[in-house]
Amino acid sequence: MIKESEAIIPTNWGKFRMVAYTSLESDYSPHIVMVHPDINTNATVTIRIHSECLTGDLFQSQRCDCGSQLDKGMKVIADEKGILIYMRQEGRGIGIINKLKAYNKQDEGLDTIQANEALGLAIDGRTYEEVIAILKDLNVTKVKLLTNNPLKIAAIENSEIQLVKRQQHEIAPNKINAGYLKTKKESMGHLLNQV
Repeated sequence: MIKESEAIIPTNWGKFRMVAYTSLESDYSPHIVMVHPDINTNATVTIRIHSECLTGDLFQSQRCDCGSQLDKGMKVIADEKGILIYMRQEGRGIGIINKLKAYNKQDEGLDTIQANEALGLAIDGRTYEEVIAILKDLNVTKVKLLTNNPLKIAAIENSEIQLVKRQQHEIAPNKINAGYLKTKKESMGHLLNQV
């Protein structure tokens, strides 16, 4: 991973150091890392690995819980002086164009897994090796991970980073995304209690 640039960004959650990381210098969609200015890398650092969701994060789509998870994650990161890693892996790695196609399949009655399979796409094509590289670059060795996703837990557990604690990061379902969250729990093993 290449640390391309960084700057202090004042946000609704306080000031953060925004750092852009890429695999290639020509990459214009870098991973974005929001680092609290008072982070203590000698202690356990609270982190949130958040995969990009243009529809949820930016436009507050009710089809998913992503925008609410991002907001909640930033609040926790601000309170606990941690790090949010914003991975550019839209739509579980299928990209925004295929995600919109998958939404059309869901509107025909398929769940999120079936929609991806109908389009010949991976159910979840995300990877987390770059997260580990970013954490190493930031000198983070021990983390408290805000997640419900078993793949993110496994990524940390199977790395040199010590997972001290996994903290629930759940958003209550609404009438539109209840089926989406049920699929995440029942078919993808997400650790959800409110579904």
